[in-house]
Amino acid sequence: MSNSIAFVVYLIFLMLGATTAGYMEDKYPASVLEDTNLDMFGLTRKYDYPLESHFVTTEDKYILCLFRLRRPKARPVFLMHGLLDSSITWILSGPWAALGYYLYDLGYDVWMGNARGNFYSRNHTFYNPDNDKSFWRFSWHEIGYYDLPASIDFVLKKTGFDKLAYIGHSQGTTTFFVMSSMRPEYNAKVTVMSALAPVSYMKNLKAPLLPIMRNLLALSGNAITEFLPRSTLWKACFRSKITEDTCYDYLFQIMGKDQKMWNATMAPVYMAHLPSGSNLKQFKHYVQLIDSGRFCQYDYGPVENMKRYDSSQPKEYPIKNITVPVALYYASNDHLSSYKDVIRLSKELPNVVENCLYPYKKWNHMTMVWGLESRELAHKRMVEVMKKFEPEL
Repeated sequence: MSNSIAFVVYLIFLMLGATTAGYMEDKYPASVLEDTNLDMFGLTRKYDYPLESHFVTTEDKYILCLFRLRRPKARPVFLMHGLLDSSITWILSGPWAALGYYLYDLGYDVWMGNARGNFYSRNHTFYNPDNDKSFWRFSWHEIGYYDLPASIDFVLKKTGFDKLAYIGHSQGTTTFFVMSSMRPEYNAKVTVMSALAPVSYMKNLKAPLLPIMRNLLALSGNAITEFLPRSTLWKACFRSKITEDTCYDYLFQIMGKDQKMWNATMAPVYMAHLPSGSNLKQFKHYVQLIDSGRFCQYDYGPVENMKRYDSSQPKEYPIKNITVPVALYYASNDHLSSYKDVIRLSKELPNVVENCLYPYKKWNHMTMVWGLESRELAHKRMVEVMKKFEPEL
């Protein structure tokens, strides 16, 4: 279903931009366009950073790719991306702005995870993601319950440290809350968790495109499938001024409009690497949270719920088990993480050490990661808080 919709959108963009071929090449610097075609290794080679890849197998046999900006014997910090994103989000903005590079330059051993099913983690011991539906039988619950523990254990074993710092964005916060509530022993393996645009409770979400997502989920029924894998459709956005503005409009409806902090020069790079694929079930799970007002496990319906949870309703995540120090960073113009829901979460978390609702009224879901002034206005303070919880070496 998603492929058909994408194809229709693509045809519309082609028609709108048919008379202005070369628009992107004329408008954007060659260096920016080069970055649209580079993967993790290509980008880090271009900007002269030392990157390694590592592979981790989870308890349920998914094979995940971790990337490392290697700094031996330095404190490890683990970065986890959001929904439809990948590890590359932490370096896309370049050495002058990206959080991954910034942490490395400050002396950290930087590890970047990839959730099962995205561009860098489409692998399994038994299942082929291209033709085995069993590969896609997961939500973000499994990412939190299996992927994060396996990744964290791997990093700690590889580096020899007992703890690491964790930075998550969007779904990267949801999955951390799943792990630290359901597997509370992992609280002791994290010095501090920095939650960027946290997502748990979603009752107050007012995303303009939510009705479209609901319709898509209704049409998909119980389909088990990959959703929005990486493709070249993004190029259709840059065939003309009309297609570009149309894409920006939809993008801002998803994230929230923050024209001042939006790095328009780097737009082709962001859109070339995002979306990076997910499972449709991850979206269904989030919509369930919106409808229920609860932060709970996946709702399979009363009959299946009884089998799985011994209850007709899915079980709530025990937030009281999240004892790790948590720093919350959120914005009031975020269409995917309502500040009201984050405030509710902050009152239930046992150990909130930073509760930062940014005063910049236009900041959106991605500003903290990609914003033009995010290093000065956000990243520096995040590092200051992180340093407070670093044990002596």
